[in-house]
Amino acid sequence: MTRLSKREILIDASRELFIARGFHAVGVDTILKKSGISKRTLYKYFKSKEDLILAVIRHYDETFRNYLMREVEARKDSAYEQLLVIFDVSEQWFSEANFHGCLAVKAIGEFSEKNKAIQRSCEEFVRLIGEYMEELATKAGARDAKGLARELVLLFEGAIVMAVVSGNPKVAQQAKTMARRCVDEHVKKN
Repeated sequence: MTRLSKREILIDASRELFIARGFHAVGVDTILKKSGISKRTLYKYFKSKEDLILAVIRHYDETFRNYLMREVEARKDSAYEQLLVIFDVSEQWFSEANFHGCLAVKAIGEFSEKNKAIQRSCEEFVRLIGEYMEELATKAGARDAKGLARELVLLFEGAIVMAVVSGNPKVAQQAKTMARRCVDEHVKKN
């Protein structure tokens, strides 16, 4: 097993704290306590808490998208079915004990217009999820792959929010039912 660098330890500890408690509610001292890292080392890697937040969002983006793609592609072979199994993977994620929603959505909610760098990072997360869905939609033969991807991202992100609000992971299956209608509208089945 590889040892994490101090930078990685800071990012992991911060991610756990931010997703569970929020960005503003977590102070640097809390991060230092959880990570076991000194303040001097923190500022060696990150100039500010904002820089740490940006690193956490980027790390979350990369690890979450890799997880999602791996799970989707392992479960189904056809692009048509992969578009739908996204919601099965979502239900599994929503069922996890430490599920607190999407870190990018949480960041947008807390920072909105106040911080352009954080906002851009969160927009990038959603854009890349959309590009993955558009790629699958293209492979599935969608007439308007970009339009279908926009609809599916809306259902995906909406399901995340509803799972947090309701505490019910089954909302993913409701979103899947709606997604099937969208996919069928855009993809001519043989």
